[in-house]
Amino acid sequence: MEESHAGATTTSSSVVVTDATDTRSPEFFAQLLAEQGNYLRSLKNGDVVEGTVMRIERNELIVDIGSKSEGIVSARDMHTLTDTEREALVVGSPVLVYIMQPEDDQGRIVLSLDRARQERSWRLLQEAHDRGDLIEATIVNYNKGGLLVNLDGVRGFIPTSQITGMGRGSEAQKQADLARMIGQTISLKIIEMSRGRNRLILSERQANSESRDQRKGAILNEITVNEVRNGTVTSVCDFGVFVDIGGADGLVHLSELSWSRVRHPSEIFAVGDETPVMILNIDNNNRRIALSVKRTQSEPWATVGDLFAVEQVVTGLVTQIAAFGAFVRLGEGIEGLIHISELNKSTDVTVREGDTVTVRIVRIDAGRRRIGLSLNTTPDDSTPDAT
Repeated sequence: MEESHAGATTTSSSVVVTDATDTRSPEFFAQLLAEQGNYLRSLKNGDVVEGTVMRIERNELIVDIGSKSEGIVSARDMHTLTDTEREALVVGSPVLVYIMQPEDDQGRIVLSLDRARQERSWRLLQEAHDRGDLIEATIVNYNKGGLLVNLDGVRGFIPTSQITGMGRGSEAQKQADLARMIGQTISLKIIEMSRGRNRLILSERQANSESRDQRKGAILNEITVNEVRNGTVTSVCDFGVFVDIGGADGLVHLSELSWSRVRHPSEIFAVGDETPVMILNIDNNNRRIALSVKRTQSEPWATVGDLFAVEQVVTGLVTQIAAFGAFVRLGEGIEGLIHISELNKSTDVTVREGDTVTVRIVRIDAGRRRIGLSLNTTPDDSTPDAT
């Protein structure tokens, strides 16, 4: 308070009064209250405000939030702080606090750092949920039903049905798999949230699916037909294999796996195998990519004339017994046929799938991709042509 009778001025807080003002008038008090209201925050339980650390005591934090009284954060209301975050708290540090009680019996404002970060986290999660955004979280624990994460004070739950790669093994195996995931940071999608019930359900499966869809859309715009890319086998099916070419899966049909005869894709590929693939077709409307493995390799029949000749005696593997004869693999992607008449003639020889046989080449038709074979390794004019 400062008075000057000569200048006739009186100063109190931010109020300036001339000597013509009656400090006892209702108008003066209305002005004083209005200006103090602008300076001091009107606080209520549940508000989240920013403050500044004034003092750091052993069991509490003194925070200035621009009110007439100091704010107090007890040790129990900042237990979620990490050691690094605690060390970063110094006099003058800005902090976000939650108003637990505007005034206790000692006239102090009771604050919480934990509730403030939880409140802020709920608001950010709600925004992410409304926008359909993906979030990242570190797994902190697990229980029988799934994984637990902590998002700045908000506990989230990931059911086992929403975890990528969870198999159908025994319960003990599932628990072991969940335990191994502690400490991992994963991408998640919010599928259910209820702030009132403190309920947050997350899905890794949906996050991965959306992330892959986004990457696939980008890759569909990048790739071109006949382009060769390196890929990784992600799935083996009866009709072919799916190969990841950098964020998008494409299908290699059974007929495009190899130049050689393949009965089942598992004969040559397993999940995790790496292989070059050629892009055969891009279906943007259905978001499908057709791939080929064999077309990244040279076509064996293009050089068959350099490798084999009529009357040449060779050794091969019987790959299939058909009604009209037996197919014999002579090299990668090249098969010949022992005609049924040749098999009937050789009553002393029994040919079965998987057998290794010595045969003579009696006919080569590279254009039609056919080679006729004979079990008789000695030239014989009576040997019929294979068709």
